[in-house]
Amino acid sequence: MMIWFILLAMTAAAVMAVLWPLSRHYAVARQSDPNTRFYKEQIAEIDRDRDRGAMPAAEAESAKAEAARRLLRANDAADAEVVAVGEPALRRRRAASTLALSVVPILALAVYGATGSPHILEDAPKPAAAAGADLGTAVGQIEAHLAKNPQDGRGWEVIAPVYLRMGRLEDAVKAYEAALRTLGPEGDRLANYGEALVIAKDGLVSKDAQTAFEKSLALDPGSAKSRLYLARAAEQDGRLDKARQDYDAILAASPPDAPWASLVRDQLARLDGAKVAAASDSADAIAGMVSSLSSRLESQGGSADEWARLMRSYSVMGQRDKAAAATLKARQALAGDPAGLQTIDTMARELRLSDVTP
Repeated sequence: MMIWFILLAMTAAAVMAVLWPLSRHYAVARQSDPNTRFYKEQIAEIDRDRDRGAMPAAEAESAKAEAARRLLRANDAADAEVVAVGEPALRRRRAASTLALSVVPILALAVYGATGSPHILEDAPKPAAAAGADLGTAVGQIEAHLAKNPQDGRGWEVIAPVYLRMGRLEDAVKAYEAALRTLGPEGDRLANYGEALVIAKDGLVSKDAQTAFEKSLALDPGSAKSRLYLARAAEQDGRLDKARQDYDAILAASPPDAPWASLVRDQLARLDGAKVAAASDSADAIAGMVSSLSSRLESQGGSADEWARLMRSYSVMGQRDKAAAATLKARQALAGDPAGLQTIDTMARELRLSDVTP
């Protein structure tokens, strides 16, 4: 509320600064008339010239008379101007000043209340929201910096997880690759790179991702992230006993309250057939969608990307035999499409289906 009183005082001061000179008495105007001062100074100058002998007395008197006549005419003109600001006019001006001083601030506040935004401070975004809104700006600044300084490995490592958060998966993978090139291999860096590859492949631990996790473990044997993804890779390859051993080893080496402990227990429960009802329902739904995709591709055909997605889905579900069968069917269906066959071969290599021959 205090802000309104401050604004009112400022408006009143501005109005008074403009109207005060208009309400002053005519004496000010008379005292400040430049013509009157000029002719008075001219008469004084003539007197000085006469006293010094620079001007004859008769000529001086004639010049003084002419200056006096001009002074009288100037005074008459000044009096005419003063009449315009005499008492009646002065009263009118003071009334106008009072009216302006009271009406202008009230009118301004009324207009602002009707059309302005007095609630703008209340609705202003909080710092956290503003930070979230500025994420795109910050990313743009970092990208501009990296475009000029591509060897800034720390910059690539900073922006990579931001890309993941924004859903820019391919950019995240490239950023981690740039960080590895400039900063060199390191346990956590390799694990993060491998994780980005898995996310970009919809949960599939590809050959490149597995290689990254293996290198990470070589540099940091205690990397839980790398061990988890390698256990998942074994599960996707159909080596269920190896996956179970890996999960058991991770639990044994982890504290009971480790953030990944519950995930590992769920994985073991699923492998042992002790899935909870919710997990079972989710798995059944996924299996239904994959089966529907398989039926449509076999009956109606489809693109190379759809066949590749079917292969990957079977691998993620740990059904390696079905992934291999889908690979053979895809090659038969795309026999006349060289580009499509190349897509299938690339996916087969990522899934490590080398035992499936063309």
